[in-house]
Amino acid sequence: MRLGLFGGSFDPVHLGHLELARSCQQSAGLDQVWFLPAATQPFKQRGPVASDDDRLAMIELAIADEPSWQICRVEIDRGGLSYTVDTLSALHAEHPEAQLYFMMGADALHDFPTWREPAAICQLATPLVVARAGEPAPDFDALLSVCTRERVEEVRAAQVTMREMPISSSSIRATIAAGDDASALLPPAVWKYIESHGLYRT
Repeated sequence: MRLGLFGGSFDPVHLGHLELARSCQQSAGLDQVWFLPAATQPFKQRGPVASDDDRLAMIELAIADEPSWQICRVEIDRGGLSYTVDTLSALHAEHPEAQLYFMMGADALHDFPTWREPAAICQLATPLVVARAGEPAPDFDALLSVCTRERVEEVRAAQVTMREMPISSSSIRATIAAGDDASALLPPAVWKYIESHGLYRT
């Protein structure tokens, strides 16, 4: 099984997230895509704004029409800082038969060597680096300090392209906090959930 893993705060999950997952699935021929909502991301230690239950509920609504997509609770259930290498190690142990692919934006590539055990991440899973239209091309040479040249070329060959979608969860939260309409940036069911639960209003 070719298993794509998509980590993040998903606070809230939006149309850009879904487009990225869809682009990766089509490009890499993934059998399944697992959304991995983080407990607390190492680079965003102030933590998510919405509760774990709310973020999980919104992802559930967002992916309801995608039978090959599901939520993986491993990081939320583990708690604390969500390190990718720990998650990949756990999933590899649970699913040794699966080929793991880890989705990441091209903007994260520059900082990747500073992540915890980046070389181990590249051994456990193939990074699917997503190049968004209108943004600078990925700098795959940033991986040379943690991967062999051969592995870097494998990652380069797996590069995913997606159309330009300048959407971020932080801008959505700011829009909602200002009392404005963010419905065009979200799956309809997610927008309805945010409105009915009064999320991100302050």
